[in-house]
Order: sequence, then C-alpha cells, then structure tokens
Amino acid sequence: MEMQNRRVVAIDTGQFRKALGRFATGVTVVTAVSPEGTMIGLTVNSFNSVSMDPPLILWSVGRNSRRGQDLMRAKGFAVNVLAGNQLDIANRFSRWLETPFDGVDYRLTANGLPVLDRAVAHFECEHHAQHDGGDHVILIGRVLDYSLGDGSALVYAGGRFTALDVHSRPNVPD
Repeated sequence: MEMQNRRVVAIDTGQFRKALGRFATGVTVVTAVSPEGTMIGLTVNSFNSVSMDPPLILWSVGRNSRRGQDLMRAKGFAVNVLAGNQLDIANRFSRWLETPFDGVDYRLTANGLPVLDRAVAHFECEHHAQHDGGDHVILIGRVLDYSLGDGSALVYAGGRFTALDVHSRPNVPD
C-alpha cells in the first residue's frame, strides 16, 4: 500500500532520542569471547524476541562501536537480562574498560560463553543474521540454550533506570 500525501519532518536528534526514551526497555549486557580470546561485554537495551520456532532474538549495536565490532566477530554471544539490583553492572559495561569482567561474578557455559551471575535470564546464541540498520547493525541470534532466574528486571525509560517487578500485577481493570 502506497502512502499518499506523506509528511516528512526534519528530525531533531535530541528530541527524537527523548521521544524514543518514552518507551521502556529492559537492560541487558551482551557478552562473548573475542576471536583473540578476550572476554568482552556491552550494555544493550535494544534486545527483543523475534521467533519461537526457530528460537531467535535480536539486538543492535552502533556501527562504529569497537566492542560491537568484536561482538560481531565472536563465534557466539550471550544476552544477560539484568536484575533490578544490577545497575552497577549496567554502568560498568556501558563504558570502555580494559578489563570489564574484573570484580564481576560470572561463569563460562558449556558453549564457552561468559554469563553474568544473578541476571534474571540468559540467552546463549550463535550468529544467525546481520542486517543494516542505518548507523546500527541489527544482529539476530539463534538461541542455543537459556536460563531463567528470579527477581525483578532492570528497566530503562526517560533517561532513568528502575526495577520492574514482573511478579506483581499492575493495577488495571480486568
């Protein structure tokens, strides 16, 4: 279907970012082992499910991100859904550190991927596809294994972090 009389406005990137920030997202850290054998990780809030059969997830990374390039070259990756009390982990992996895993509790899985302790979920993936996303690359992973933990999830909206208790019922009419 063709859009008729479409109106295109000039995009103010600052205001556009604010508008996007109105949408709450979960907070994850994508972890992997680089081809050189270095453990790497990056805080990502662009995580989403794609398919149940086959089990696919996606996340995106800035085209010019050095850690993103390393994550794209890794054999696989793990998406760690952070718990509400893991703000320090989100902050740690959002900035460049030479040794980001120092002082962080993690384990290596049977697939050789580092997963963060106390995250509320982990998804171990192999690369399935990559797509152009403007100034980002959209990565789709095929889930090889996953785990589910307890607790509230860390959420980001409006430039702020908060914890979301997924076990409580919102106060909305039936």
